[in-house]
Amino acid sequence: MSEVTLSVKGLKKVIGKREIIKNIDFELKRGEVFGFLGPNGAGKTTTIRMLVGLIRPTAGSISICGYSVSKQFTKAMEHIGCIVENPELYPYLSGWENLQHFSRMIPSMTEERIHEVVALVGLQERIHDLVRTYSLGMRQRLGIAQALLGKPKVLILDEPTNGLDPSGIRDMRKFIRFLAESEGLSVLVSSHLLSEIQLMCDRVAIIAKGEVIHTESVKTLLTQQERLLWKLDPQPAGIDVLKQVTDFVQVQGEYVTTFYEEAEVGEWNKQLIQAGVTIKEMNRKLPTLEDLFIEMTGGESID
Repeated sequence: MSEVTLSVKGLKKVIGKREIIKNIDFELKRGEVFGFLGPNGAGKTTTIRMLVGLIRPTAGSISICGYSVSKQFTKAMEHIGCIVENPELYPYLSGWENLQHFSRMIPSMTEERIHEVVALVGLQERIHDLVRTYSLGMRQRLGIAQALLGKPKVLILDEPTNGLDPSGIRDMRKFIRFLAESEGLSVLVSSHLLSEIQLMCDRVAIIAKGEVIHTESVKTLLTQQERLLWKLDPQPAGIDVLKQVTDFVQVQGEYVTTFYEEAEVGEWNKQLIQAGVTIKEMNRKLPTLEDLFIEMTGGESID
């Protein structure tokens, strides 16, 4: 069983009479990258702010490396690093001076540790340049270096690829995977780039209207939702037959989509033929995370 580094149970947040977050549960394990996705107004950022102690939950519990955020706040925060929205840096200071400034807030911080995080994020060549001369990707890396100063076991990154060009997005994705696999960090990544979450994350939680509606490994989620695309003639008659044998039937132009159920496909074929429907084409297809997201959230846009 992998070590649980972040545990969220029964988390709720009520503002006025409105319940923003409704009974959320999930866990992060050591060395995994965990994606956190939600439509606009779903409660994603509110949840993250509760995780890092910026706002108090109305009910429920959050523990980081076994320490309760509500009862052992200082101990819990020693094990977490985060960037919420954008890294806050001083542009008129060098990268090194920024890290020195933030290191003064951490007890027993050494200059050796600053050198370690600079090397970890790959900023050795530019660390003594002014931050105002940095590209957006370099600022993101410096922000992550700042978050890593205290040797956290959990790293929370809110939209880490926001504003980056394709090359920068690819580099950030590789870097986040490196942190999880080589450093053993648990990384929670909030992002609106579903394709990146699919490539980057081990597991994903989908949140809508303040509730986590699905948590699963990305691989399992996609495999379980494998599709079968049918090209039928006449299509209306074929749709009628398929609707009698399976609950999931979608029409996309000249194709009809159902779930792929290996044990049932032969019987479906038989019933289509008996109904006088010609099967012109059948294709198995794995959906993208974006396909599943739209289905699960009713087509809402994401943050």
